[in-house]
This record gives sequence, structure tokens and C-alpha cells, in this order.
Amino acid sequence: GEGRTEGRVREGDRGGSVPRGEPADGELGWYCPERRAILPLDAFHVPRSLARTVRSGRYRVTVDLVFEEVIRTCAAPRPEEPESWIDEQIADVYTCLHRMGWAHSFEAWSGDRLVAGLYGVAVGGAFFGESMFHVVTDASKIALCKLVERLQQRSYRLHDVQWLTPHLAQFGAIEIDRREYLATLELAMK
Repeated sequence: GEGRTEGRVREGDRGGSVPRGEPADGELGWYCPERRAILPLDAFHVPRSLARTVRSGRYRVTVDLVFEEVIRTCAAPRPEEPESWIDEQIADVYTCLHRMGWAHSFEAWSGDRLVAGLYGVAVGGAFFGESMFHVVTDASKIALCKLVERLQQRSYRLHDVQWLTPHLAQFGAIEIDRREYLATLELAMK
């Protein structure tokens, strides 16, 4: 992507790396970007209008209720991204991690309709956000707020969001260099 410096990681050297499906060859690639986005849990900012929506109870948020549906919906092609990095192999691996208790999803519902979701992996004191989707405005933001609330309650030290986007920047996400990221990750693992 634009502004991203990344390199494929050698076998056995996966510290701080993220997996990506390679649509061209069907292989699993590991990447460790020079700069990594994190969402500092002690500086999480909820815009005022969104805070009202969260308090309104307009959407019900559940945890780990429909993990496979969340990851499959995140993998679906979108107009702005016709090819997803979440291929069948990635979906299967994360579903297996979910069954083992490592991967988790947060789902936002409007009545009985799934309107947003996100998923990631929790290890030690770190949560690695992988992907999110929404079909209704603000629904994924509410799921994110509930995730951060849970991470704060459980004294997590790192919320890795991988890439800085305008969507995440509004909540206080920042980029840090690889060295600082790896030091932060090491502390979170303790």
C-alpha cells in the first residue's frame, strides 16, 4: 500500500510479522513493516458523537458468537478492495486459532442482523487486530470501542492495528518504527 515499506520475512524469523495470503501464487507470506500502527490503550479517543451512539444501545455487541461469519465477511471482495488478503488458508488458520481460544471476534448487531464485526488474536498482553467490516455506519466503530474497553479492563498493554488509516487515527492510532514496536511487543508478552 501507499506509504508502507514492508519486506517478506525469512523462514523462522517471524517476530512482529503479519501473515498475508498471496493471491498470485496461493502462498502464505509473512511481512514485517518498517512502521507499525498501534492504538495506545491509555490514549484511546472516542469522538463525542460516537460516544452518544455507544451509550444509546442502538447496536448490541457480542464476543466470539459468530467468528467464522465475521472472518468470511471480512474476506469478501469490496469495491475498494476487489482482492482480499484473507484467502481460504488464512481464514482456516484463524478459525483454528479461534477454536483454540487465541483468536476472537466482536460482532455488532441491529436486531438479529449482523451489521459489523472485527477479529484478531490475543497473546499475552497484546491484541493483534486483523480486519473489520461494516454494513451500517458507525457499527464497526462501536465494536472497536467495546474491544478497547475489554482490553483496558484486562490490562492489555498493546493493541496492534497494523496499518494507520484515517478511520483508526480518529481514535488515537499512531505509527511507531519497527524497533519501538518490537520493544513494546516484548513488554506486552511479559
